[in-house]
Amino acid sequence: MTPATSVCESINIPAGEGRAVFVDAGQRVRIIDLEGQQVGDVFAFTRGDVREYHSASHTRAHVNRLFPVVGEQFITSLRRPILTLVEDSSPGRHDMLIAACDAARYAALAAPSDHASCAQNMHAALATVGLAAEIVPQPINIFMDIPVGKDGTLSWETATSRPGDSITFEAEIDCVIVVSACPQDLVDINAGAPTPLRLLIENGATT
Repeated sequence: MTPATSVCESINIPAGEGRAVFVDAGQRVRIIDLEGQQVGDVFAFTRGDVREYHSASHTRAHVNRLFPVVGEQFITSLRRPILTLVEDSSPGRHDMLIAACDAARYAALAAPSDHASCAQNMHAALATVGLAAEIVPQPINIFMDIPVGKDGTLSWETATSRPGDSITFEAEIDCVIVVSACPQDLVDINAGAPTPLRLLIENGATT
């Protein structure tokens, strides 16, 4: 019998905004690019202490890769598995190198001072569930295509995800997930026009 999941929560994430959700160990988080070419910043914190969070640098050392693939785990700042990438219907381009956009980044790009950012979205989303984090961890930048050239240079490419493409993580421990529909509109990662994402919380696969 084919493994199946059941959706227990569906959350729309408007363009340029973020949402936070509590996820139990064994549950799955599916993030859908509704219109295509939209980057999402994914942050993961342990349920009991947001000072332990998904760490891109620790994960790279654990999996010996720059970019994630299905079957690999994401590791916290204390080197514990927090998420596993279990499904991916997109072209599979997900960045693990670039920091979340923030006020300073947009100031450098000459954006208005009130321009939304993934860092701001993370803090605001956590506040809605009664939490606060002192730092902004480097996120899992889903659907974000930042190839590394042979000379070490980075290219900021437009996301290649198509309408309806999705990526699914399974929680290894109880955690808090924040997803930001990245508001970047000054470089081409979102094709110049941010669009919404959808977040589904699913009970784990059964047979």
